[in-house]
Amino acid sequence: MKAKDLKDLSPSKAVAVKTIYETFKILKAEGGELSGKEVLDRIRHSVQFTDWEKEIYEKTGYVRWESILHFYTIDCAKAGYMRKSKGIWYLTKEGEQAMKRGPVDLLDSASSAYKQWAAEKNKAKELDDVSGDLEEKTEQFQKANLDQLIEQAIDGIKQFIIQKNAYEFQDIVAALLRAMGYHTPFVSPKGKDGGIDIIAYQDPLGIQTPRIKVQVKHYPENPIAAEAIRGLKGLVNSGEEVGLFVTSGRFSNEAERFAREANVHIKLINGEDFISLWQEFYNKMPDEDKSLLPLQSIYFLGSNE
Repeated sequence: MKAKDLKDLSPSKAVAVKTIYETFKILKAEGGELSGKEVLDRIRHSVQFTDWEKEIYEKTGYVRWESILHFYTIDCAKAGYMRKSKGIWYLTKEGEQAMKRGPVDLLDSASSAYKQWAAEKNKAKELDDVSGDLEEKTEQFQKANLDQLIEQAIDGIKQFIIQKNAYEFQDIVAALLRAMGYHTPFVSPKGKDGGIDIIAYQDPLGIQTPRIKVQVKHYPENPIAAEAIRGLKGLVNSGEEVGLFVTSGRFSNEAERFAREANVHIKLINGEDFISLWQEFYNKMPDEDKSLLPLQSIYFLGSNE
């Protein structure tokens, strides 16, 4: 990006232009998706920031450039350029096309989309004058702050899981299945290598079908390859059983494709899906299972969007 692209912009919008465009570049390079935390970490090392941009807001404790970035991702989401889910940021095809506009026009088009949405919802656009301090903005800034809090919470859970060993993560998965109403008569003991890690029944005796054969891999950094899913498929009896593969990380595209096309039912649960399910079923767990991955509920004012 040339300096002349930013010279006529307010300081806040100049930060938004360069961080949003860098975000899109990072997501595109990663195949269209990456955790929000990783996006921020990469921007922190790839973009030069001034002292003003690195200042911390006194009221919120957040770094100025990070808050501005989160603020404008809401515009980009309304424009259909990106979306966020469970701490993961996604670049859409529309967002990839918008990159061809260049950094400034990309952000302008996103902000225009937000204004149109706000007008339809009879809401006042909060950033018509971007020269002001974002702390003085209300609804959209609060939404951006909430996004940051959610991402920090999810990252905290991820880091907790990462610190667990493979057998501890396996026990956490079994606890989730019990909270979902399943019985787990078999959880693989330490020392057993390969095969099925958990067997889950719909009833105490395992009479009802289908029964679930579960493989658990605690690979928070490396994607699960299709070969691992193929191995689970070979252990599942069609009709009477289904396969469930749970990882603390993610699956390769080939692994997801293999699971979709398999002639037996195989469900994949990645790290983000697992955290979401743990949050959903947490209150149904006994205290002993809750202690494996304890959560604290905090309620914020929501939105009707």
